[in-house]
Amino acid sequence: MITDINQLDLNKRYTYADYLTWQFDERVELIRGKVFRMSPAPSMSHQWVSGELFFQIKTYLKATSCQVFTTPFDVRLPLPPQHQLPEKTDTIVQPDISVICDLSKLDDRGCHGAPDWIIEILSKSTAPKDLTEKFDLYQHAGVREYWIIHPHEQTVLAYVLNAQGTYQLIRQRGLLCGMS
Repeated sequence: MITDINQLDLNKRYTYADYLTWQFDERVELIRGKVFRMSPAPSMSHQWVSGELFFQIKTYLKATSCQVFTTPFDVRLPLPPQHQLPEKTDTIVQPDISVICDLSKLDDRGCHGAPDWIIEILSKSTAPKDLTEKFDLYQHAGVREYWIIHPHEQTVLAYVLNAQGTYQLIRQRGLLCGMS
């Protein structure tokens, strides 16, 4: 049993079955089997943006069957072309906000499959991963819409998956006032 993240070999590849056995408090994500430590507690501006977006999205989706979740919430992404068995999945992420409309993807452990919409809120420690690795990962997994929020620049980059399976930037705009 792994009770401390330092017991892990960070050069090794892991699966969801491994992830479920870990008994430490530090939050991590697995991307293609590689362990990524999550940043410590988010900043106040990150929390403000997350809370405001969650509230607005939850309100908007109230009359639909879609569900919205905030981190910590495991999203297991069985990547094509092999679409691994659930225990063999080697990619588990915890997006800041996830919207799932296909409720058959939900279980007590989170979401198994690509959410319809993912929002990541950048911080200094997560920006490189969110802008490159997660961008490619979400595109490859078939996440239909991916928003990248930069609280300090007060910008939103909104991408939609096109018919060719690649993200197309549909808009870049400023955020609501009230964030400081």
